[in-house]
Amino acid sequence: MSAFAEETVLSVHHWNESLFSFTTTRDQSLRFKTGQFAMIGLEVEGKPLMRAYSFVSAPYEDHLEFYSIKVQNGPLTSRLQHLEVGDKLLLSRKPTGSLIIDNLVPGKNLYLLSTGTGLAPFMSVIRDPEFYDAFEKIILCHGVRQTSDLGYYDYITKELPEHEYFGEMIQEQLIYYPTVTRETFKNEGRLTDLIESGKLFEDIGLPPFNPEDDRIMICGSPSMLKDLVEVSKSRGFVEGTSHAPGTYVIERAFVEK
Repeated sequence: MSAFAEETVLSVHHWNESLFSFTTTRDQSLRFKTGQFAMIGLEVEGKPLMRAYSFVSAPYEDHLEFYSIKVQNGPLTSRLQHLEVGDKLLLSRKPTGSLIIDNLVPGKNLYLLSTGTGLAPFMSVIRDPEFYDAFEKIILCHGVRQTSDLGYYDYITKELPEHEYFGEMIQEQLIYYPTVTRETFKNEGRLTDLIESGKLFEDIGLPPFNPEDDRIMICGSPSMLKDLVEVSKSRGFVEGTSHAPGTYVIERAFVEK
């Protein structure tokens, strides 16, 4: 069996000039956990050109969804951004990743800290009932430069709370905190600064980070990961792995290309 499955593009959505998402068919044999990623790509000059992409779609859905930036000279995204319905994509058969509930010890609140397309795995998390059973509150924080970069904003604020199966959980347990750095918006500033100043916690009505009660998942740009890991460690949080669950986890395989 080949290391890659071939999937067909079902839809493409361009959020703005720098962000797009797309859905594909899903091989019935594919299994993945909420928060994981797979290698996806195209065959270029007879060879597979692959990059890591987190699943936006939940494990129970019959299609796959991915969220991507557009890099004009990026080896893969310069091609992916021109996807059309019916095009073929390669998908690795073995999803992996560290942003899974198994890598965290039980806690009270789960903070999902993301920037840019780092939101992708957390779209899967906020639609997984297992997480709502495990935590009292789930706080989804998404930092971007401009309001048009807030992908899935309407879906999170308008559609999810009305969801037939878990809308009630969304209404009672999910706190969505989008923040913008380069435009006027209801929340402004870098996530790191909002955490350090305490404004984030004032805005959502919860106490500052506490490793006794809180668990953290982080996904974003390399600089954001570095900063938020330092913030977490300085407050006594310990990184969790598949061998030793902890109080925070990051996705080291995040790729911006």
